[in-house]
This record gives sequence, C-alpha cells and structure tokens, in this order.
Amino acid sequence: MSARTKARKRALDALYAAGVRQDDALLLLKETNDEVADRQNQEAIFDYAEMLLMGYFTNADQIDNELKMLSDGWSLERMPNVDRAILRLGAWEILHNEEVPNEVAIAEAVALASEYSTDDSPKFINGVLARLAKGGAAL
Repeated sequence: MSARTKARKRALDALYAAGVRQDDALLLLKETNDEVADRQNQEAIFDYAEMLLMGYFTNADQIDNELKMLSDGWSLERMPNVDRAILRLGAWEILHNEEVPNEVAIAEAVALASEYSTDDSPKFINGVLARLAKGGAAL
C-alpha cells in the first residue's frame, strides 16, 4: 500500500472522527501521529494527510458547494459522515491537487468507501466525483 493511500486513510479517520466528536481534525491527526511516532516511514504519510485536511479546510466552502450541487438531491448533512468525509477529501484532490490524476483520486475514494461505508456508497461516491472531475456543478 502506498504512502498516499495510507495518508488518505489517516486523513479520513481524522475528518470522520472530528465530525462525530465535534472536534478538530488536525488535532486528532496530530494525536495519531504522536501515537505512532516510533514507527518507520510515518513522516510522508502524515505530511500528505495534513495536506489533505488543510486543503479541504482552506477550500471548504467551494468544495461543499460543488458537492451539494452534484449529489443528486442529497444534502451533505443527510449523507453518512464517512461518505461526506471521503467526498470532501476526494474533491480536494480533484480540484486542487494537480499531482494526483483525477482517475486516481476517484479510485482511491471509491476504495475507501468500499472498505468503510455501505454497499451503495462506492457507486454514489464514484458518480459524484466523476461529475466533479468532468467540470463540476457547471455541467
């Protein structure tokens, strides 16, 4: 598993837990980083996880507006917390990280949904992020 795949999982864990606990995702990520500081090769994982979270928070209004427009009548509040977190991270990668091809961002988000969410979530997340990659709410 690549460092970025692991970073996406760490960012998802922090964003999901922050939503459930009404806490600060970056603080939760730092706490996790402190807990595993004795393990090898953690710096790249946590650096990208922090980049994902900071990227989302910096662009939250734009990302959330795009997701609202593309989510087939589902408000963000109505979505399962894990799906909402996956969409937010995937949307940031599509809209703001030119280093990651859109297809990779979508595939990684779908893989997270397959592992952590409902049976219907991968298809839903794939559809929303694919529309976003093709031009977003302007379609």
